[in-house]
Amino acid sequence: MIKNITIESFIRLDSSIPVVDVRTPAEFAQGHIVGAHNIPLFSNDERVQVGTAYKQQGREQAILLGFDLTGSKWSCFIKQALEIAPGKKMALHCWRGGMRSGAMAWALSLYGFDVYLLEGGYKKYRRWVLDQFGQKYNLLILGGMTGSGKTQILHQMRESGEQVIDLEDLAQHQGSSYGSMNKLVQPSQEQFENDFATQLYRAAVEKPIWLEDESITIGKRFIPNALFHQMREAHLINVKIPATKRVEFLVNEYGQLDKEFLTECTLRICKRLGPEQTKNAILAIEEGRMADFISLVLVYYDKTYRTGLSKRPPGNIHELDCKDTNATTNAAEILEFYYKMAGTVAHID
Repeated sequence: MIKNITIESFIRLDSSIPVVDVRTPAEFAQGHIVGAHNIPLFSNDERVQVGTAYKQQGREQAILLGFDLTGSKWSCFIKQALEIAPGKKMALHCWRGGMRSGAMAWALSLYGFDVYLLEGGYKKYRRWVLDQFGQKYNLLILGGMTGSGKTQILHQMRESGEQVIDLEDLAQHQGSSYGSMNKLVQPSQEQFENDFATQLYRAAVEKPIWLEDESITIGKRFIPNALFHQMREAHLINVKIPATKRVEFLVNEYGQLDKEFLTECTLRICKRLGPEQTKNAILAIEEGRMADFISLVLVYYDKTYRTGLSKRPPGNIHELDCKDTNATTNAAEILEFYYKMAGTVAHID
């Protein structure tokens, strides 16, 4: 059985039904539906061949070439599908809901699969993703200067039952020049948006969504403008932690990283640090004086954060003093502060 369904129905399919993407490995790597499996009808090179045949010889020759290239693969496709969906039920798509997904759906249906075929394919899904960022959300922003442990606080809040979207986890970057931690590899912008939109869609509308205060860029990924504008207009709880405690926290986070990596990252912000601060910071790195290095670069990051805070509506900024960076204690204090101020779990008005 093959059933063509709209993107709205596709998104609402039961989570037990696996999604299979039949585009090439390269297309899949660039961006895919969250949780999808890849059974590529064509390899990257084969897709180029078929595309060239279509342009130079026409549709029918391209179809014949496609069958020539996949002729010996069909049993393998079916075996892969059975591994993914032993119950013989799956959702399927290609780029535009055209010949690739149509051919795969036909073969799997012939074998006894129930196939839900996405009308408009991945292209339609991407439109759905971008539409999510234009929706109105009940956002709450957790702010604080670099080294306040905001990400750790948000994780504790999630464990307490709050709705949290960890943007730095989605972007695989901690936001600063040093944010790759010398190991994190960022997803494509497309995949970052797909993952973000999915979490927004899955959030319960009756509860607020907590996000960390971020600039529009997180490493090389950027927050879609419509959503970023909502974040800038949302209420923000700004945790204020003593500078000495923030330095201690950052030394634990970054102090063991490779000195060459730290030096390279520092040089990237040399124009903003200034020549003297840059020289002193690099010298501190070389001599292993990590607390001094952190203190020097915090001058720049603290100034940047204050500038960003000044661009928010003053009435939407709510400050809370915390004595250190203990995430468990701070999460509890922030939630108590929020609930007392809000008078409801849904809104600060």
